[in-house]
Amino acid sequence: EFLQHTCKRNVFLPSRKMLPSTSVHSSVQGNGVLNSRDAARHTAGAKRYKYLRRLFRFRQMDFEFAAWQMLYLFTSPQRVYRNFHYRKQTKDQWARDDPAFLVLLSIWLCVSTIGFGFVLDMGFFETIKLLLWVVFIDCVGVGLLIATLMWFISNKYLVKRQSRDYDVEWGYAFDVHLNAFYPLLVILHFIQLFFINHVILTDTFIGYLVGNTLWLVAVGYYIYVTFLGYSALPFLKNTVILLYPFAPLTLLYGLSLALGWNFTHTLCSFYKYRVK
Repeated sequence: EFLQHTCKRNVFLPSRKMLPSTSVHSSVQGNGVLNSRDAARHTAGAKRYKYLRRLFRFRQMDFEFAAWQMLYLFTSPQRVYRNFHYRKQTKDQWARDDPAFLVLLSIWLCVSTIGFGFVLDMGFFETIKLLLWVVFIDCVGVGLLIATLMWFISNKYLVKRQSRDYDVEWGYAFDVHLNAFYPLLVILHFIQLFFINHVILTDTFIGYLVGNTLWLVAVGYYIYVTFLGYSALPFLKNTVILLYPFAPLTLLYGLSLALGWNFTHTLCSFYKYRVK
């Protein structure tokens, strides 16, 4: 009876090897032809449609899990990317299929930008104009450019020679950007607000020391979280080069202190120029 029960389990639950990346040879039938259902499911268009469709269904979004990811992007970003591994094994894609993280990030962006407008003593319409600039240009526009650039570079130069059947999903590249952008946003658009008027913009050494140090930490977080995102993919090589920008960043930080260049003052002047 035990052998008979085991055979039945093996019939209904066949073992399957979960690959840690997207392969162009996955979901292939015995005759070498892709199963039509699997082929549709794995196309970028189908994944994009599914993601955008869920964007307007808030009840289907897991905001609690997205908030957990935001917390661990500060304390232990490696744990966030371990979850991406789990998604690949269970849903056969690296990129998020739940837009809850993007929705929470957008809320953070809107609230912090309104706070920036208040601190800079902007009027209502100036704040709305700044908000549109920050959301659609700084976040979405620049994010699309960075994600596309990193997607191209990683697939062109970082894929291992023996792993040419695998590629970095564009959606994953965009998720890596969002992950790295969130700590930068919180540091520069939220924490910094409490120090702008009374410390950072006081035209003293302490002012640009505090302000530029916050910039160093924020951009450093962006570089590090981006590195973790691509080093998590087992079919990429030489991802350590993504840490190289730390060298010019540190040099620029030292020069700014020596020359008295206040990064935050430059940002505030740029924001005011935008809304004129």
